[in-house]
Amino acid sequence: MHSSAELTEPGTPLSFPLVLADRRAIVTVADAKALLNDLTEGQRNAGYWRVATRMLDVARRETAYLKAATISLQSALLLQGLIENVSAS
Repeated sequence: MHSSAELTEPGTPLSFPLVLADRRAIVTVADAKALLNDLTEGQRNAGYWRVATRMLDVARRETAYLKAATISLQSALLLQGLIENVSAS
């Protein structure tokens, strides 16, 4: 059986870069994973971070979900107040 799933490499760029309020840039899947790993337990328990984490895990297994994962991460960052504004992507 042939699968259309394709593993996403850690260096794979997100669908668009995310620039945090402190000017750090989240550009790759590895950057996003590192950010998620640095969350506090309280942050990890917030629903929007759980969704972003799950979507990134799915995107790491299947690249077709990378844009959805990037948008989920962007939403979590916005809700957490870590990005100040969002321009159309």
